[in-house]
Amino acid sequence: MERRTFLRGSAAAGAAMAATSAAAVPAAAAATSGAAAGTGAASTGAVAVGAVAAGSAATEAAAGRRPLRVQVVLFDGVEEQDFAGPYEVFSAAGMQAKRGTDVSYVRVDGPGVVRASYGTKVEVERGWSPQDADLIVVPGGGYGKREGPGIWAEIDRRVLPDALAAAPRKGLTLASLCTGTLLLGAAGLVRGRPCTTHHGAVETLVQQGGVVKKARVVDDGDVVTSGGITSGLDLALWLVKRELGADAAAGLEEMLEYEARGVVWTRG
Repeated sequence: MERRTFLRGSAAAGAAMAATSAAAVPAAAAATSGAAAGTGAASTGAVAVGAVAAGSAATEAAAGRRPLRVQVVLFDGVEEQDFAGPYEVFSAAGMQAKRGTDVSYVRVDGPGVVRASYGTKVEVERGWSPQDADLIVVPGGGYGKREGPGIWAEIDRRVLPDALAAAPRKGLTLASLCTGTLLLGAAGLVRGRPCTTHHGAVETLVQQGGVVKKARVVDDGDVVTSGGITSGLDLALWLVKRELGADAAAGLEEMLEYEARGVVWTRG
């Protein structure tokens, strides 16, 4: 925990330095523009374009220095292993990678208590805030209980699927495991796209328009899906490797005494 706190502090300092640097760009551009006065509009335009490019580069650099921000969505009826597995992997990754991680549970209805599939009660302190995430993980649960709490209840009331449908933006990856992929399907996010889910829910995913691949993890860029229950570990390890590097993933496998298994499908 001390290492993770230190890493987060370092990331925050780096972000502050990047912000100061970005603030200096407009001033430098203004000075250059003043010196070039009388040389024509083309010269001034070139300075403006350069300033915008420099500002964008500074913003991207700052994002790369801050911790990887992961939000795991919880709802009544969610499967315990579905959310606990990825949460532990991403949290532990903060001690394996220099960048660090910031992992939290979120609830679309705001802070509150969630009762999971087997009765576990989890107090969720954060509400829905996709704008503050780099990665959102959607677990499943309750597929076999059409009338009980779980994914069907969430699909029927539409609040979570609608929130997921509105979430996509540049820099955000939506990931799911097990029947959580059906929540992405209800949001229209896997229609016509490669994806996977628990083997018992494949037919439903096809009905939602998903292009099902026979793989443990399916990486389609900003949407990454995985198979049933324990595949959440493989999903998380793959995303740690993709976002934080192979060394971090290898260190996690040793620490967790778990080796990633199965095929990872990727484009190209």
